[in-house]
Amino acid sequence: MKMKLIYPAWPKLKRQTTFHLPPHGPVVFAATVPEDVEIVFEDDNVQEVNLDEQVDLVAISTMLTCQLPRAFEIADAFRAKGVPVIFGGISTMLHSEEVAGHADSVFLGEAEGRFGQVIEDFRANRLKPVYDFMGTHPSADQVGPARRSVLNRSLYNYRGVQMVDLVHASRGCKFNCFPCCSAFLGGKQFRPRPIDRVVEELEQIQNNRLFIVDNSLAQDRDWIMDLFRAMTPLKKKWVSHPIFYDEEVIALAAEAGCWYVYQAVFDTSDVIRDRIRMLQDHGIGVEGTILLGTDDHDVDSIKRLVDFLCEIRLDVAEFTILTPFPHSPIREQFEREGRILSSNWADYTADKVVFQPKKMSVDQLQEIYEYAWDTFYADAGYQLRMGQLFQKVIEREMADGTYRRYDPRIRKRFQRKALEQS
Repeated sequence: MKMKLIYPAWPKLKRQTTFHLPPHGPVVFAATVPEDVEIVFEDDNVQEVNLDEQVDLVAISTMLTCQLPRAFEIADAFRAKGVPVIFGGISTMLHSEEVAGHADSVFLGEAEGRFGQVIEDFRANRLKPVYDFMGTHPSADQVGPARRSVLNRSLYNYRGVQMVDLVHASRGCKFNCFPCCSAFLGGKQFRPRPIDRVVEELEQIQNNRLFIVDNSLAQDRDWIMDLFRAMTPLKKKWVSHPIFYDEEVIALAAEAGCWYVYQAVFDTSDVIRDRIRMLQDHGIGVEGTILLGTDDHDVDSIKRLVDFLCEIRLDVAEFTILTPFPHSPIREQFEREGRILSSNWADYTADKVVFQPKKMSVDQLQEIYEYAWDTFYADAGYQLRMGQLFQKVIEREMADGTYRRYDPRIRKRFQRKALEQS
């Protein structure tokens, strides 16, 4: 049996440098597919999807709401040829009823220990329209290493620099943040994987650079410290979402290879200032994720926020416009208040205003979004700022002997620069 697994393309933030990471959802899903099923994987973001290939089943893995228009286009093309299509993934769960109109089957929930039954049903010609496992979760012990062998590694680099590999050490999130869908998708209970299983997977990943994609590394102090201690001997360099803000934990994260952290910046308080200082004092970069358009934002407060980011010397900033994704607390609020202006999922890219702001007009929020990008990056563009972060990690890799895995031309360039500076 041959199955084509497809990851649809989506429009990127227009102000952000376009680069492509190896997708996480498809390789995690691929690990749950029985080994006797041949998998052909195509990432629509970096290669052309072959709509004419002869396959028995097409599986479409979706992460983002704005992937859905392209996903439906691909699904409809295969179904018109008589090839059955099954959908799964985050945005499939968020839009399951709409997805069902473009699918022969919809898989909802986490696939470990469950997808084998789907294949049995398909082979027996009894594929169900919906496999609904929402609200129930497999044991963390069942979550094994992702099946990265389906990836074409050559497609995931930027100007000769290897992009990070994605991995997760836990699922679920106890923080039900207002713009986030995590509580609906993975539940409100923190579900850590056994640390020895996480380390085993990390050891299998040839790439030295990783993105730990857990919702938060600030949910269980003791567990995260044990994880960092176990990671330290691996000499990996990694990026993550927020870490438990404690001097001891941050120091241990730096020792374990933390390269930079995505930090939500929602105000100009000393709490935010101290968090960023703590990270930077330990040699950890900070990419601020700044959400514009909350109900306490007006034009002047956003200008003050941008000034604050420049003052505290944030390494990189990613500005986005508040987007009311389905099944998030903010979507429920805006629906009650009649403030949703558009449900065109192609516009749900986090750089377009699709709701009525409270203290601004739609045009004012769109304009201040552009202002934020232009002002923060007035002295050095996004590419240069990211380049500086990459330079730091390359220097660390060269210092501990792990840089040998990367393009020798890039290595020589940095060695030459180091000699010039000495």
